[in-house]
Amino acid sequence: MAREGFTRAMTARSQRTSGSVAMDDYLEQILHLIEAKGYARAVDISKNLAISQASVTNMLRKLDSEGLVKHEKYRGTVLTEEGHRIARAIIERHETLTRFLRLFGLDEETIYRDVEGMEHHVSRPTLAVIRTMADLLEAEPGLLEKARQKARGTL
Repeated sequence: MAREGFTRAMTARSQRTSGSVAMDDYLEQILHLIEAKGYARAVDISKNLAISQASVTNMLRKLDSEGLVKHEKYRGTVLTEEGHRIARAIIERHETLTRFLRLFGLDEETIYRDVEGMEHHVSRPTLAVIRTMADLLEAEPGLLEKARQKARGTL
C-alpha cells in the first residue's frame, strides 16, 4: 500500500517537475544564472526572484537535501544532474507555451503571466499536444490564420 502511494507520488513528480512551484522557480533561475554568468550565488537568486537572501539560503539547503543542487555557503550553487534535467524541462515548458501563445498574437505581458502559471502545472502529455499544435500551426499559415480568427471570434 505504501509503495503504491510512493509510485503515484513519483509519477506525479516526474510528470510535473520538482513537485513544487517554488523549487521549480529556483532551479530555473539557477540554470539561467549559470548559463549567463557561469555561477549562481544566493545574492543573485535573491535579487532576480525578489526574495530575501535568508529565504533563498533556506531553499538552497532544501534543494541540496533533495539532491537537486550542491550548495556551499559562500561558494555558490551548482545543479546536480537531476536538478539540471528538471531545470531544462521547466525552461522547455516555458518556451513551448510562450511559442504557442505568441502564434495567436497575445500581448507579451499576458503571455508572461499565463505561462508563469501554466508551466508548473502542465503534464508531459499535454505539453506534447501543445508542442504538436504549435508545430502544425507554424507549418500551415492558412490553418494558423483560421485558428486566430476562431480564437478572436471572427470566424
